[in-house]
Amino acid sequence: MTHDCVIIGGGPAGLNAALVLGRARKSVVVIDEGRARNRVTRETHGFLTRDSISPSEFRRIAKEQISAYHSVTFAEDTAISITGTDGDFHIKTVQGQTFQSKKVLFAIGMKDLPLDIKGLTDVYGKSAFICPYCDGWELRDQPLVVIVKGADATHMARVLSGWTKKITICTNGSDDLTDAQREELNQHNIPVYDSPIQSIESDNGMVQQVVLKDGISIVCTGIFFRPKLMIGSDLPQALGCEFTETGTVIIDNLGKTNVPGVYSAGDATTHLHQAIIAASMGSLAGVGINNELNEEAWRNI
Repeated sequence: MTHDCVIIGGGPAGLNAALVLGRARKSVVVIDEGRARNRVTRETHGFLTRDSISPSEFRRIAKEQISAYHSVTFAEDTAISITGTDGDFHIKTVQGQTFQSKKVLFAIGMKDLPLDIKGLTDVYGKSAFICPYCDGWELRDQPLVVIVKGADATHMARVLSGWTKKITICTNGSDDLTDAQREELNQHNIPVYDSPIQSIESDNGMVQQVVLKDGISIVCTGIFFRPKLMIGSDLPQALGCEFTETGTVIIDNLGKTNVPGVYSAGDATTHLHQAIIAASMGSLAGVGINNELNEEAWRNI
């Protein structure tokens, strides 16, 4: 069977694209390994009507609603190779399945590289976060440590200042700050420590203090940090998709890449990593794919 579209990735972007295409009466397979990046966190925030929902419950409800459109199916599997061209793609999986499809949507997201600070894994998603818009409200008016350096330090301080004034910057080594940036932070009474971090101490996932190698301990109840990321799959590169200098897939307004028949959406295409943004991009990609399929069918009659 040749499907209209295979969606690789079942997060908000892939699921919303599947919903749009299912409602457009297109045959779709969503391939997802079931290991969402946000599985480490307890709640998803900032998504209208779903604020504070757990990531697993979000996906359960989404799949339940999408199941009303019988042309959409799900495969809990991992895509490992893709060949072919527009109208005739072949996707192979770890479990030995092969799917044939006219179009492909990469909703593969990003993956966290190993966290190299002792104790950070224990608090990640519980009291250490990466997005103030996703988790700033829960840490309002609390003492926070922000693990960043250079221009990111002043940027994060400005953003977080709307939630709390109790901010300490830890650069975990050379601060990479200019004199002007140091002065800006000093004017706002934000201390900066450039000693490497020895460990993060916590209790049941809740941070208690950040211990530096020079012996200083910084008491805090929350952390924000800049993660190290890699794209969720190398398949877009294998197909010849173009990337930005910062490692995101280049797409147009409807998610189309430079490769005919290939689309992408969500965190793999933007640095704005919020569930609602990923879902909206998936919706637009679904529209783009549906329009292209309809136009091709129209011309072929």
